[in-house]
Amino acid sequence: MSDADVVTAAFVDRTGHPPSGVWAAPGRVNLIGEHTDYNEGFVMPFGLAQRVTVAAGPRDDDRWRVASLNNSDTATFSRYELNPGMSGWASYIAGVVWALEGAGHRVEGADLVLTSDVPVGAGLSSSAALECAVLTALVELNGLEISPIQRAQLAQRAENEFVGAPTGLMDQAAATLCTAEHALFFDCRSNEAEQVALDLAGSGFELLVLDTKTPHALVDSEYATRRRSCEQAAQLLGVPALRDVTDLDLALSRMPDAVTARRVRHVVTENARVLQAADVLRAGRTADLAPLLNASHTSMRNDFEITVPTVDLAVEAARDAGALGARMTGGGFGGCIIALVPAGTAPDVARQISDRFAAADYGPPEYFVGHPSAGAARVR
Repeated sequence: MSDADVVTAAFVDRTGHPPSGVWAAPGRVNLIGEHTDYNEGFVMPFGLAQRVTVAAGPRDDDRWRVASLNNSDTATFSRYELNPGMSGWASYIAGVVWALEGAGHRVEGADLVLTSDVPVGAGLSSSAALECAVLTALVELNGLEISPIQRAQLAQRAENEFVGAPTGLMDQAAATLCTAEHALFFDCRSNEAEQVALDLAGSGFELLVLDTKTPHALVDSEYATRRRSCEQAAQLLGVPALRDVTDLDLALSRMPDAVTARRVRHVVTENARVLQAADVLRAGRTADLAPLLNASHTSMRNDFEITVPTVDLAVEAARDAGALGARMTGGGFGGCIIALVPAGTAPDVARQISDRFAAADYGPPEYFVGHPSAGAARVR
């Protein structure tokens, strides 16, 4: 059975009637552009085939009842219980209702049943997929006119202000705006988006996505520290954001210490790599992504200092196994790597990485091949 079949059957079982529809939103891989979003720079994610799927239908009272098939849990809340800081997995759904209502949109109560195959805690943005799937369902159930970029912004507001996670817009933009067989070249200042063809199969490649299964023990505190360093550096340089640095050497010479200088160098050079990546994909030169992926990982490891030993080993092992380029993807301190490998070789590359993990006494990683897929939409 498909996920749409599963949530439909579960919805009928819980409510006694079919849902009004089924909606889904994808997780995402960031091809390149890490920690550039909150610096008003450039990113290039793509949507995954792995997604959150939700069946939904209206209720005749002022409540939302949400059932998760993943954790066999059900949560119910009313309009009067929409308090920022609410804890638990249902806070992401409540935050979406809160953000919609806060923007002046009347949202009626609903029953929702959801399932997800987006790995949680792997840096693939399972939370944004959840937010955007639910938001898309509620927008259509209530006949609201909200543009795709505004939907992404509302989902971001839910995560930032209701859940309390200080993320940039990239994750929600990817979950909302991506199209199949394309990467999303996204300007985080202007919110301008360009669909850039990512024809991996036609170029003779595939993209291995490997979850190192490393817990993100430091990601929240260290994310906030990195963001604060970047904001302080921009203020010192007298620019709105590090995206505006045009003379890197001059900027580095004005930093108060070597750590801040390294942070600035990562952001400025990573922005440049995203722009180069967009150029090579527009020209159909997929293989030329490889050195950019490698340089991005080196920068994240040495300058932004957000990798961990398992991630570094996975990248090294991927390259040793034949990957043209590899890097960590996501916020850091664990999670996934991506590797550009010749078509058909992902299983063998993953096996060799797993062997290296076993030799180092690390737990077994998990992998899949990333297929650029469409953003949030009704699927039934």
